[in-house]
Amino acid sequence: MKAMILAAGLGKRMRPLTDHCPKPLLPVAGKPLIVHHLERLKRAGIDQVVINVSYRGEQIIKALGDGHAHGVNIQWSREATPLETGGGILHALPLLGENPFLLINGDVWCDHLPDVGALGKDDLAHLVLVDNPGHHPDGDFALRGNRVYQGPAPRLTFAGISLIRPALVANHPAGAFALAPLLKHAIDSQRVSGEHTAQHWVDVGTPERLAELDTHLQDRRHPQ
Repeated sequence: MKAMILAAGLGKRMRPLTDHCPKPLLPVAGKPLIVHHLERLKRAGIDQVVINVSYRGEQIIKALGDGHAHGVNIQWSREATPLETGGGILHALPLLGENPFLLINGDVWCDHLPDVGALGKDDLAHLVLVDNPGHHPDGDFALRGNRVYQGPAPRLTFAGISLIRPALVANHPAGAFALAPLLKHAIDSQRVSGEHTAQHWVDVGTPERLAELDTHLQDRRHPQ
């Protein structure tokens, strides 16, 4: 299975840190945030990685190259302007191929990855869900068994980690578009499964949360 890391965003919420550095290269516990993803993928046995880039993309490409230094093979999907999540995936499909792939938002951190066999044969997506953080108390989706629903509380938060079948986006017109409406349509068609993890997860969306993650990882590396 291949993995795709979404790394084409502008990082507006991270300013001023991202004024001159793309968010995936911001350091966390001594290494760029995106390198944590590459190392985790390698440990999970996934060494074929597609990364989409746009804002300051050449900095990311220069920093990671072909991925050899991290034990993976990277293919780059360049976007002249950010195509949002759905458009970015569609643009990268020639690199991803026809099989399901693991999708990771470049600006999250999590100890957990789904099993590559978790995606059902008739499902278009499998979502990893986490407990609702303080900055997103209402959550996104309900989970009953291993099925995802758009339902009333209690809801969980989408972790930005999923297994995706290319058919989810393949028939959409090219250009910039969000993935969320396509996911919600698939959910309503009962074609999305999910799982809940209690593993540590962070939406690294602000300088404050970046600093908190850095402290967490440093403390874990050097326990008192």
